[in-house]
Amino acid sequence: MRRRDERGAATIFVIGMAIVLLVAAGLVIDGGLAINARMKVADDAEQAARAGADAIDLDALRNTGEVAIEPGLAQSAATDYLSDLGYGTGQYDVTVAGNSVDVTVRDRVATALLELVNISNFDVQAFATASPLTGPN
Repeated sequence: MRRRDERGAATIFVIGMAIVLLVAAGLVIDGGLAINARMKVADDAEQAARAGADAIDLDALRNTGEVAIEPGLAQSAATDYLSDLGYGTGQYDVTVAGNSVDVTVRDRVATALLELVNISNFDVQAFATASPLTGPN
């Protein structure tokens, strides 16, 4: 009876488990980074929408008593806010319609460990809308 040579079997198992654990760690670490980036983008979109909604047309307020957004000023306020945070053209959209400011912000997050399995980044996006307060608190 011939005995089988099993040398190296444990090495293959250990290498396989190391790869699986590395990918799992990559999912946890890079997934956490992506969730954190998504929350930051959402916060930035909300604040930009609020900045735009603060652009009240003062002449209309004084003459008619109506609270209305001045579209050009609102667009500029939201855009300036996002530009000051470092977002470039193409990373955000600002739309002013009626008394509402809509902001969409996009960003790309580089991965730390998942790049080893050819996933180099995650795209994150958030949408926010704001309008001025028109009644008593």
